[in-house]
Amino acid sequence: MHWIYLFFAIVAETIGTSALKLSEGFTRFWPSVIAASCFLVALVLLSQVLRTIPVGVTYAIWSGLGIVLIASIGWIAFGQKLDVPAVIGMALIVTGIVVMQVFSRTTGH
Repeated sequence: MHWIYLFFAIVAETIGTSALKLSEGFTRFWPSVIAASCFLVALVLLSQVLRTIPVGVTYAIWSGLGIVLIASIGWIAFGQKLDVPAVIGMALIVTGIVVMQVFSRTTGH
């Protein structure tokens, strides 16, 4: 169940970050409400994950996948370009997460 919570925490954080971009510095009401709500949901879910998965592993997965997802959304939804070094860097982040999942005993399998 903790992996499902982590997945939805990452999704909520990604939606919240996208809404934060749309809030234009909290000057637009509804995107600001969505951002704050999504961040709250993400943190509540993340707190549940931390009951079973070590904080370092949880944060590595949370931040790594969040980086990749929000960069993808920035590229698709906001037209923000990614250069080759950025794509390579994100591929390395994903590779690191896979290595942790496959080879580490600390991931709470």
